[in-house]
Amino acid sequence: MSRFFVEKYKNLVPYTPGEQPKERKFLKLNTNESPFPPSEKARKYASDAAERLQLYSDPECTLLHEEFAKLCGVESDCVLATNGSDEILNFAFMAFCDESSPALFPDITYGFYPVFADVNAVPYEKIPLAEDFSVEVEDYIGKKGTVFIANPNAPTGLALTVEQIERIVASNPDNVVVVDEAYVDFGTESCIPLTKKYDNLLVTQTFSKSRSMAGARLGFGIGCAALINDLKTIKYSTNPYNINSMTMAAGVGVLLDDDYTKENCRTIAENREYLKRELTSLGFTVTDSKANFVFAKSDKVSGADFYTALREKGVLVRHFTQERISEYNRITVGTREQMDTLLDATRSILEEKK
Repeated sequence: MSRFFVEKYKNLVPYTPGEQPKERKFLKLNTNESPFPPSEKARKYASDAAERLQLYSDPECTLLHEEFAKLCGVESDCVLATNGSDEILNFAFMAFCDESSPALFPDITYGFYPVFADVNAVPYEKIPLAEDFSVEVEDYIGKKGTVFIANPNAPTGLALTVEQIERIVASNPDNVVVVDEAYVDFGTESCIPLTKKYDNLLVTQTFSKSRSMAGARLGFGIGCAALINDLKTIKYSTNPYNINSMTMAAGVGVLLDDDYTKENCRTIAENREYLKRELTSLGFTVTDSKANFVFAKSDKVSGADFYTALREKGVLVRHFTQERISEYNRITVGTREQMDTLLDATRSILEEKK
């Protein structure tokens, strides 16, 4: 770092994104992207919007908000589009956390949460997951702080029920509960309907996973109008034109082609169950993931060695070095052909380890 970097950030440890290889062709199963392209409507709308890039994008995201609100069954003033769900999460740390309301989240979860806390000088507490990696609801009952829960969680893929989430929300009426639903479309129920009942619930979603728009950067926050207004204050104090015109148009196209999204989600869920069965038959321990990835370990090969061996065979997965999960790898679910390629590589690795 330079000698000009301010003192408050000198110890900041940034988030490490999944590897984006450039030097060779890999089967990329490490960042939970969709194997399917955006819908035809999304591509057409984005192409049309490209002809007007000399103009600023609509800071109110009017049509996008209207269509997303319609899909969610809420009013348009109860949603806010952001530059990926990372931005709405960062806004939440800025708006709802401070010394008197620290951030609370699991010790094994999305790795950006502690970074958001650190960059915003927010105190935080990591609450250990249970032995089976599940979130213990009782650990969050009546806590004094802003709760962040990814549901399904990452990298474990495990999910809480809406009833369990509601217990947490209801028990913390004076603090915001943020439910990060990046993977909700692949096998669990959304908590969006609860936002009509509780004024302290913020749900975040992304278009990066189920809606095939990881490269476009589009996310949303859903909550009561007052909460969304708080987040709009942050938005208009930082980056009013946070959604570019092509992303905004593509997002509308995706929302108008929801059957395409649902069909892709069904296919990925089927391929996930297939991958879980096959890995289990090979002796792997696999969590009951409800996301578009599986979380697996083998007693025949270490997590680090399995990751390295797969990479040498041209398959990228995500390995984590945290002690509790260092024997596991997170594997993105893709097409059936991609899953078979992974499985063939896995069988070869296990045979080599004999």
